[in-house]
Amino acid sequence: MLASFTQEATFTPDDGLVLSPTVSRQITLVSGQNLKRGSVLGKITASGKYALALSASSDGSQAPVVILAEDCNASAGDKVTVAYFGGTFDENACTYGTGVTPATAREPLRDLSILLQSSITR
Repeated sequence: MLASFTQEATFTPDDGLVLSPTVSRQITLVSGQNLKRGSVLGKITASGKYALALSASSDGSQAPVVILAEDCNASAGDKVTVAYFGGTFDENACTYGTGVTPATAREPLRDLSILLQSSITR
């Protein structure tokens, strides 16, 4: 009898955001946002909730601290989701808020064990 093979599933590679093993945890995304996976977030000092890092913010969230691990729609209210607290990520696959760029986010994130680099395998 000859062996045969059947296709049981397909593999779709990651979108290129994650370049190494990661550390992730649950966070609360503050209401009023609908963000995509890979968004660079800051932490609001008063509430401990997270928001898209914007350089003009003055509530603590202006400093990039984590990367959103999944799409999250918090338009109608705060939403528990998952963020990356460590790992290596393709800076070109991340989403940045106004005034935040790979160059301005790289050093603050590196201090927190999140490394941004330009992927050459796109």
